[in-house]
Amino acid sequence: MGIYEELQARGLLAQVTNEEEIREMINNGKATFYIGFDCTADSLTAGHFMALTLMKRLQMAGNKPIALIGGGTTMIGDPSGRTDMRKMLTREDIEHNAECFKRQMEKFIDFSDDKALMVNNADWLLNLNYIDLLREVGACFSVNNMLRAECYKQRMEKGLSFLEFNYMIMQSYDFYYMFQKYNCNMEFGGDDQWSNMLGGTELIRKKLGKDAHAMTITLLTDSQGKKMGKTAGNAVWLDPNKTSPFEFYQYWRNVGDADVMKCLRMLTFLPLEQLDEMDKWEGSQLNQAKEILAFELTQMVHGTEEANKAQESARALFAGGGNAADMPTSKLTEADFRDGTIDILGVLVKSELCASRSEARRAVEQGGVTVDNEKIADIKTLYTPEAFAGDGLVVRRGKKNYKKVVM
Repeated sequence: MGIYEELQARGLLAQVTNEEEIREMINNGKATFYIGFDCTADSLTAGHFMALTLMKRLQMAGNKPIALIGGGTTMIGDPSGRTDMRKMLTREDIEHNAECFKRQMEKFIDFSDDKALMVNNADWLLNLNYIDLLREVGACFSVNNMLRAECYKQRMEKGLSFLEFNYMIMQSYDFYYMFQKYNCNMEFGGDDQWSNMLGGTELIRKKLGKDAHAMTITLLTDSQGKKMGKTAGNAVWLDPNKTSPFEFYQYWRNVGDADVMKCLRMLTFLPLEQLDEMDKWEGSQLNQAKEILAFELTQMVHGTEEANKAQESARALFAGGGNAADMPTSKLTEADFRDGTIDILGVLVKSELCASRSEARRAVEQGGVTVDNEKIADIKTLYTPEAFAGDGLVVRRGKKNYKKVVM
């Protein structure tokens, strides 16, 4: 089985521009391909995970990845998948975020000995003359075709800025530039990027009379239809200072039953033969599959030691073992206590398990709050500072949200 067939078997491919030619190229290690990462934050998220593992798979098969840092395109903002315009970042913010991305990517991709490249499109986009760009590139794009693109359609009702309308041209220019500069012959991206990617292949064909290729990967979604990398409205970051290894492990440990095998196929490097056997698992075996998924991904991002710690802590927690050393922790101060006590609603708010006291009240009244594995039924339950001394208390809201609360 070649790498192309493996990608198919893992459910990763959505659509390609020329299947037979792409199959031959990547199976024989002839592809120099790129994936773009706009640096809108100072850390990659779990949502970038599939792209990173895909780059690793293809590099292991002899192909050459180019990680394109979007220092230039981030200044415009991709409208794909959004109902409003992205926050405008400063040049300094973007450069800082780009440096953070580089450090995280190096855990997945081998950049030594020219095996891979990391480039920043700010190096060419920010120096473009607008009139020259309109004459050289703008003439190759049909406004009618652009407006039919899915990434623009969903923004038309609320308003699409002219700034964002240029994003497709900028992304297409990236491919055109790297095709000439780095012999980059293939672009990969999520299936929401298909129109932008086709724009690049068409630009190369019209300007250079040569063929380039595009391949989209299926975007993984959870059972609620949210994009991977989001949970309870918050991003799951690869930076351990933003999402701890324990929280990262727990995110994957808590994927839905219907998604666990999909995640294992798409994101891990476990052999397909092993995954085919695991496809037969059901019932309590699915919990074992979730543990395997969580451990494999946490190990890739944070290393074996942190993955072991996270797994041990999670097992202790689920077994009712109380305090887990590596659990996310919230710290109370003396100012949080009134007359020497704090009620359970205050504990839930201070630990950020609930956004407000009214939300905390509802959680308790609905029976969804436990402290050290004991259900709390009374919203007036009080605690003294001594209760949080030493190992503190494990406070849980629902099945998936935990905090260790200490003084």
